[in-house]
Amino acid sequence: MRIGKYESSEGTVGTAVTFLLIGLGVGAALGLLLAPKSGRQLRKDLRESYNDALETASDWTDEAKDRIEEVVEKGADLADELRTKTKPLSDFLRRS
Repeated sequence: MRIGKYESSEGTVGTAVTFLLIGLGVGAALGLLLAPKSGRQLRKDLRESYNDALETASDWTDEAKDRIEEVVEKGADLADELRTKTKPLSDFLRRS
C-alpha cells in the first residue's frame, strides 16, 4: 500500500484504448484461427477483417486530421482576436 499524496497518471485513456484495440485484434485473430473453417474460408475472413480494420483506421485518421485542423483554425482566430484587442494598449505603451 502506498502512503502519501495521490498522483494521477497522465495519458491513461490513450493507454487503455491502445490495450483495448490490441485485445480486440488478438481476440478476433484467435477466434478466426480456432473456428472450424476451411483454409480458404479462413483466409477470406482474415482478408476481410484486415481490410475492415484498415478502413476503420483510415476513417479515424481522417477524423483526427479534421479535428486538428479545426483546433488550429480556432487557435489562429483566437490569436488574431487577441492581437486586435491588445493593439491599442501595445501602441500606447510604445508611445510612452
